[in-house]
Amino acid sequence: MRRAFLGIDCGTQSTKALLLDADTGTELAIGRGDHDLVAREDGTREQDPAWWLDALTVAVGEALAAAPGTEIAGIGVSGQQHGLVALDGDDRPVRPAKLWNDTTTAADCAALTERMGGESAVHAATGNVFLPGYTAPKVEWLRRAEPDAYARARRFCLPHDYLDLWLTGRYATEAGDASGTAYLDIRSRSYADDVLGAIDDRRDWDTALPPILDATTVLGTLRADAADALGLVAGIPVSVGGGDNMCAAIGVGAVEPGLAVMSLGTSGTVFGHAAAPAIDPLREVSAFCDSTGGWLPLACVLNCTLPLEWARGLFGLDHTGFDALVTGVPAGARGLIFVPYMDGERTPNRPAAAGELLGLRTSHGPAEICRAVLEGVTAGLAHAVRAFGRTDTPADQLLLVGGAARSDIWGQLLADWLGLPIDRPSVAEAAARGAALQVAHVVDGAPLHRRVPTDARWRPRAGNGVAEVAAGYAASATSATSAA
Repeated sequence: MRRAFLGIDCGTQSTKALLLDADTGTELAIGRGDHDLVAREDGTREQDPAWWLDALTVAVGEALAAAPGTEIAGIGVSGQQHGLVALDGDDRPVRPAKLWNDTTTAADCAALTERMGGESAVHAATGNVFLPGYTAPKVEWLRRAEPDAYARARRFCLPHDYLDLWLTGRYATEAGDASGTAYLDIRSRSYADDVLGAIDDRRDWDTALPPILDATTVLGTLRADAADALGLVAGIPVSVGGGDNMCAAIGVGAVEPGLAVMSLGTSGTVFGHAAAPAIDPLREVSAFCDSTGGWLPLACVLNCTLPLEWARGLFGLDHTGFDALVTGVPAGARGLIFVPYMDGERTPNRPAAAGELLGLRTSHGPAEICRAVLEGVTAGLAHAVRAFGRTDTPADQLLLVGGAARSDIWGQLLADWLGLPIDRPSVAEAAARGAALQVAHVVDGAPLHRRVPTDARWRPRAGNGVAEVAAGYAASATSATSAA
């Protein structure tokens, strides 16, 4: 019987399950279960954790069906970062989970910052500041907006922690995912008492928050009830897992200096490995730990594929049609400029911002609008890359991952815009693969430092006008940031 490791990734749109051959390291099968999303005009973005469990069951079932006769040697879990799962005394969610892209907590960020004595004090305590996406302001929001639910809550954890709890019955986390809460000191990898006291100085945080374990250890074994639901046998080892960005770094081999990863999904992220805490002096880049014992500075934009999906829907285009349309428009979209902040923004921190289409004339049609949207999102990602550079994390090459990385048009535009060589690793699901590699390391001692082959390469080109348009966007962004 063939042995394989099961990597699970609970993302915003779906949960994926990937089977990785224990002997060859090749991907045997991938299953997927989709999620619903509660989205409101006030910035609410929520999901019922039960949806994750339903999707997990579907995804694992699909993967197992595609690779019959496979023995699962271990399970690793990756999860969307920052989400707040509040549990009662029986470990049942007291309400839907607030997600990483929920922006209803802007006022709570301000209140917590004031209570802490200002942004500098927050930064000194954790290495980060309070942003609406982080978990700390979500806990504060629950305490303020839904006091009854807050009173019923006994435990507060992250999506991947919740899945681990359901799988094993053990309540724990690791420093990589926990560093996205903004109540963890990323330098010491321990909870920041000052922040927790500012949220609630009467709650017993030692019991409310999961203990922090080394990411490269076994968390526990698969419970009988969970095994029955997934069609597996009880007792399979489950590793501690990690946040999706931390696991994606493992999945593409970016666990040593020199490589940075750009992930194109619902959000866009830029991150890389650092051997010491890497902190942005301007506080735009998240100072995270990774899931190998190092650190993972990360810049995140909320608006990545969402504006592109909006534009495709507006004109009835599929991905191929969109790419073909924008290819025929010169750099600069004939004077049309798109500000991509349709969902607020995190980098720069503009939770109440909205998207804008500037310079629109009757001569502009669907092609120019689509080109402007693509360039506007690219400009946002370039801002994140510039911010990432302030952490002094070595990165002379980008690896492009995520669903939208399949677009050759966008890959080349990014290389031209950023002036960096870009490679696309030939892995379908980087985070799920990283979770599988982590548990393979824990169970079999397999190496975490694995480079993966690439199936596309883009190198910067000159003379096509992209660099000039990029410079104009960068100058506008700098002016706007200075004026804010």
